Amino acid sequence: MEKTSVQKLAGVLKVLVTVTFVCNLLVLPLVPGLAALGKGTMVSHADALLKDALGSLGWCFSLWAQPEQWGSNPAFSVLCLFLISCGVCTAVILWQARRVLGTVVAGNPFQDANGRSMKTAAVCCFLISAAALVRVVWRILYYRSLASLCSYNALFVPLFAMGGLLCMVMSALFRQAYALKSENDLTI
Repeated sequence: MEKTSVQKLAGVLKVLVTVTFVCNLLVLPLVPGLAALGKGTMVSHADALLKDALGSLGWCFSLWAQPEQWGSNPAFSVLCLFLISCGVCTAVILWQARRVLGTVVAGNPFQDANGRSMKTAAVCCFLISAAALVRVVWRILYYRSLASLCSYNALFVPLFAMGGLLCMVMSALFRQAYALKSENDLTI
């Protein structure tokens, strides 16, 4: 049986989601090192390390074992925890998207499992939104400035809350479609 255009598109999307998922998992352990370079906490090492790629990777991994870096700079610690939690939630969302796209490619999207996958993705979206809200409030209190309201974190709060609501709607639609399909399959 020849695949429909929707199944072909879902196949391409599944490949793209898989590549993104793998890249997410590869970068996740490097978050502390990349955050340190980005925040300028260890800029003196940055030039030398960027010349040597393997040294850079080793340095990024070594920050996991440096408790003095985590304890001495609260802004760095909060940033790393935020990015790691968002990265983990994003990996879960991408994995759920792979599962849903797999059922579309197979030609059987109306399954209860898709409803559960969308609900899991919704919970992860809400977690990212909550983490962003916590970080915005923390920055306001820590820096005693409202400048944090004009950051990407403040944008993440409504953006991922809406994404979570959209995933909840999609979850309900998949579950309703599955119930109707199951009922229809029982009628002769």
